[in-house]
Amino acid sequence: MRNSLPDLRRERGWSQQQLADELGVSRQTIISIERGRFDPSLPLAFRLARVFDRPIEQLFTDEE
Repeated sequence: MRNSLPDLRRERGWSQQQLADELGVSRQTIISIERGRFDPSLPLAFRLARVFDRPIEQLFTDEE
């Protein structure tokens, strides 16, 4: 699954660690999601959407 997290995170001037702290996850989790190696759980996807004030569909897109 592709995502726009790196761009959204940079727009806010946040490091991966700052985003991880905001969400209560590890920096490694953020790295894995941003690189497409890990798809977040639905609750985590909703938290990401709230943090960035965007619908989930704007954060994640299917690779098809």
